[in-house]
Amino acid sequence: MQDAVHRAIETMWNHYAEPVSLSDLADAALLSRFYFSRVFRQVTGTSPGRFLSAIRLHQAKGMLRDSELGVTDISYQVGYNSPGSFTSRFTRSVGLAPTRYRDHARLRNFGPLPKAPASDPRRGTVVGTVHRRGVVPLRNVYVGVFASPIAEGRPVSWDVLGPERPRFQLHGLPEGTWHIRVAGLDGSDQEYGAQHRMLIGTCPSITVRGAQAIELDISLRHSSVFDLPVLFALPEFDCRDRAVMAGAC
Repeated sequence: MQDAVHRAIETMWNHYAEPVSLSDLADAALLSRFYFSRVFRQVTGTSPGRFLSAIRLHQAKGMLRDSELGVTDISYQVGYNSPGSFTSRFTRSVGLAPTRYRDHARLRNFGPLPKAPASDPRRGTVVGTVHRRGVVPLRNVYVGVFASPIAEGRPVSWDVLGPERPRFQLHGLPEGTWHIRVAGLDGSDQEYGAQHRMLIGTCPSITVRGAQAIELDISLRHSSVFDLPVLFALPEFDCRDRAVMAGAC
């Protein structure tokens, strides 16, 4: 079934600017609509519609960084019919309005993440290790807790791991079901040249009850076609200059 989902995701990347329906994607996958939706969620962890939306916003981030197109033009070029809807969705997912995102990206300065929640005896905590076997992060590795499988919006809790720090601590988690997502950029110049490939780590969703403490081990790996783009604005992902990404941002 992975081949079927792969075909659908390729269709999303190739036609994100167009009105792409569930039927179009199911046809590309050579599956019925009902079966396709179920299989797609099993493989990617989210729905076809959410995946397509993530691709559109990811492409919009690139256009804001690298082109002179206005926000309205970009909204149409990534498949939105309403600039207002695009701006609202972009702001909610990326954490900055499109114009502010463009300014920060061009100044190569997103600033530090806000201070993460402190330990709270009334709330849950997740601690664990990010294993980096076979991968070399460019600089930082980001660990965040999100309400959905997509790394979008401000995380509920987060930690930033440097080269010598594999352990993370995520404090202040309310009761509920959460998704832990880990992201970094590959620093292997020999393999990828100027284009840094994303490193990601995922695990099954967790359910927090009260002041519960949860221990996790997460392996960092190279991204694949089935992995969603990181939408939340992060310095290594959104500063294009290599020297900046290596230490100045």
